[in-house]
Amino acid sequence: MSTQANLAFDDTGSQKISSERLTAWNPTLWPIDPSWTPLIDGFMTSPTGQKLGQYIEQRLAEGAVIYPSHPLRALDVTPLSAVKVVILGQDPYHGPNQAHGLAFSVTPGKRIPPSLRNIFKEIDREAAQAGIVSARLHGLSAQRSGTLEAWAQQGVLLLNTCMTVEAGAPGSHAKRGWEVLTDALIQAVAESLESVVFLLWGAHAQAKRVLIKGDHLVLTANHPSPLSANRPPEPFMGCGHFTATNAWLRARGHKAINWR
Repeated sequence: MSTQANLAFDDTGSQKISSERLTAWNPTLWPIDPSWTPLIDGFMTSPTGQKLGQYIEQRLAEGAVIYPSHPLRALDVTPLSAVKVVILGQDPYHGPNQAHGLAFSVTPGKRIPPSLRNIFKEIDREAAQAGIVSARLHGLSAQRSGTLEAWAQQGVLLLNTCMTVEAGAPGSHAKRGWEVLTDALIQAVAESLESVVFLLWGAHAQAKRVLIKGDHLVLTANHPSPLSANRPPEPFMGCGHFTATNAWLRARGHKAINWR
């Protein structure tokens, strides 16, 4: 199989996604695929889940602006049985109309953030190395959407380890309980599926390596942020993760991801 066949780069539209902020703590109104329901229900009724809900309700009552409107959206778009790749983020974007529940993804029409821009640059670099000429290499990169729902629909679980954040305050909901849930989600993927690719970018994501057991491919690199993307010990730029992911999937009989 040629490298060109292992990568698929084209441009398609994605459906419109709500970009509203969170207005109430009501997980029963956040649609998710049924495959995740037992795990989510167990967490939400646990002491940790209830304490998290009480905290977010308190912050909303105090006037805090919290994003996104659907914290569990990644579990709606990507069923457990469909997961082929897991990309871990830290927490949602904290600016208005950016976060919509998929790690590194922004709502349609929103300016592409620096980390995501570097992700696209690495995809383009790998495409060019493989001899693939994409539209973006012809100077059309400004037209690319930063919405990664098309990845999620192909089995890329875009999971933030903390699922809510307050406006202008990155990390504001860290260590409030979300990590207990997302650790359980990572373990569920690793334990119930085979041959999943885990892309761990940056120290925060790499700390989750201990949760991943089984016949999986774990690829690590620095975070794609401009502050670290080109630095040692594992520069993100040049990491080759997108090509390596598709090579692994194809070798095990799975359809490769169209990174578009």
